[in-house]
Amino acid sequence: MDITVIISTYNRSRDLAKALENVAASRLPESTSWEVLVADNNSNDDTREVVKSFSERYPGRFRYIFEPRPGKSYALNTAIRESHGEILAFMDDDVAVGGEWLYHLTSTLQHKQWAGAGGRTLPAHEFSLPRWLALDGPCALGGIFCAHFDLGDKPLELDRPPYGANMAYRKAMFEKYGEFRTDLGPSPNKDIPRPNEDTEFGRRVVAAGERLRYEPGAVAYHPVPADRLKQEYFLSWWFDYGRALIREVGERPTVYGIPRHYFSVPRLIFTILPPRVFRWLFTTAPQRRFFNKCWVWLTMGQIVEIPRVARKIKKNKAKLRLKLSPENEKAAFEGYNGE
Repeated sequence: MDITVIISTYNRSRDLAKALENVAASRLPESTSWEVLVADNNSNDDTREVVKSFSERYPGRFRYIFEPRPGKSYALNTAIRESHGEILAFMDDDVAVGGEWLYHLTSTLQHKQWAGAGGRTLPAHEFSLPRWLALDGPCALGGIFCAHFDLGDKPLELDRPPYGANMAYRKAMFEKYGEFRTDLGPSPNKDIPRPNEDTEFGRRVVAAGERLRYEPGAVAYHPVPADRLKQEYFLSWWFDYGRALIREVGERPTVYGIPRHYFSVPRLIFTILPPRVFRWLFTTAPQRRFFNKCWVWLTMGQIVEIPRVARKIKKNKAKLRLKLSPENEKAAFEGYNGE
């Protein structure tokens, strides 16, 4: 099989039905075989019945799997393992896509020079931006509340990873570089930062020397929830983003037995935080002022997360020492991902 479309969902059966209607209308060459795999992340609504109805209407096209462990990354990883396609396309359960979306997103991935691709994601409807919020430009924050990703109308090589609402990778990339980290991404577990499960994987792939492509013809339309157009939502997200950035670093060698993470705390508190606070407090332009404020919250998230990560690493090492011989202990922690 050529393509598997993966959709992780949780208690959004009505939105999911609309998204599946969109995907069902995909227009691909007859020689292309494809499927849609819905990963139900422990929903208690009628998600199963919705997917079953599509499976009956389109035999062999739609499949349903259930992932009881709460957390989007768990659902995505289970779907990756259960997928039949050589190319995996990802979309959110509440986006709208056109009939050409899947073709444009995946067609160039048939060539091994590209590891993955990101499509163009736009707001699904018109809305009024608060005066403190910018959708485009140097203070843009659109990626946070509607996965806004618009780099123009021409294909190009990406210098940053795409968002999970509208992206695709060759399955071989997950086999080669690992799956999505389960200590990142949307989850009911408040200890897990919401952002970065998708972008962290993209950065991992690019850091290994792989190439990603921007496909403007793969357009997805993301809704703009009213409750996200509030400063509290953005500040909470940026705080979590700071936490996620610390987790991305993972295990590093200690210095005289002291976790290396701790040495970043004084620099963050005394060198990085003060100028960011100053720029926030003394900037008058509303969009720039709020953007600077977000960076303050990100820094605070980093400061808070460092001792958490250091304690967790120390705790996990203590547990593993009971199970591992000294020569295997180092190898075990080379792959530490925060779980």
